[in-house]
Amino acid sequence: MKIAVINFSGNVGKSTIARHLLLPRIEGAELIAVESLNADENQGQALRGRQFGELQEYLQTVDNVVVDIGASNVEDLLGLMHRYHGSHEDFDCFVVPTVPALKQQQDTIATLVELSGLGVPPSRLKLVFNMVEDDDDAARSFSQLLTFVGQQLLAEANLACKLGRNEIYGRVKGSGADLSALIQDKTDYKALIVKAQGTADKLALAQRLATRRLASGVIPELDACFAALGLNQSMA
Repeated sequence: MKIAVINFSGNVGKSTIARHLLLPRIEGAELIAVESLNADENQGQALRGRQFGELQEYLQTVDNVVVDIGASNVEDLLGLMHRYHGSHEDFDCFVVPTVPALKQQQDTIATLVELSGLGVPPSRLKLVFNMVEDDDDAARSFSQLLTFVGQQLLAEANLACKLGRNEIYGRVKGSGADLSALIQDKTDYKALIVKAQGTADKLALAQRLATRRLASGVIPELDACFAALGLNQSMA
């Protein structure tokens, strides 16, 4: 299974979706991050045709991959997909994360329109409703996007494909930590905290305990969201 995680907008949780929702639940999958190449003075370089060609070629050699497309590269990548006719067919599915903010919903609509224009059918365009507050009515929070999808029928919009805000993602960002591995950690941190001599050591252990607790709470939500995406059914 080859999945692209994509949205014109930043700050919708593409990397969270790629790394923590999809990657651990697709057996044998690897993660490819398509991001700006930082030049001097932090100026991003555009994705080049040669790079996109290499990505296409590599996709032919693997069975399971999740491609996380950074917001700064989406426009370039989609433009190159138009140039390399039929290259969108290399992906079994495009997962499009979105959040309640109106700007991000509008960018999500633009993303769906562009992908549909490439020839991606609705069954291969799946929305993930991200950063939904516990007390929010998701249907109301995403009303603009849901109205558009309901009228245009460009993508699959299942409100069961949703994730809430959770600080666990910030805690493990950049660490490469596997949330499932965190909850399998059987260390008795409370006992270690009692034995620890200094405040700094106690705090470090307490942070590990809190991180494990957060991971234990978020895994069922991730499992439910992945099941609601119905990726296996789509492939069938």
